[in-house]
Amino acid sequence: MFFTFFGTVIIAGIIGYASERSKFTHNGIIPSIIICVGGAFLFFLVGRMFGISFGSAGLDAIISSIGALLIVPTHFRR
Repeated sequence: MFFTFFGTVIIAGIIGYASERSKFTHNGIIPSIIICVGGAFLFFLVGRMFGISFGSAGLDAIISSIGALLIVPTHFRR
């Protein structure tokens, strides 16, 4: 579980950086990485508590990071 958690954080950071470099988001590199890592961390904990999963841990990290990028910035943007 320890290595799965660090893998989730690394994958989420890569997704946040790649989304900002590809102009998918316009938050800044650091905020995008923080949003992705936060979303992946939240889904990691909820998934462990309730047994929710989309498949492998890597796929869960990718889906939760992209989901966090879609939900958080559009919620606070005008």
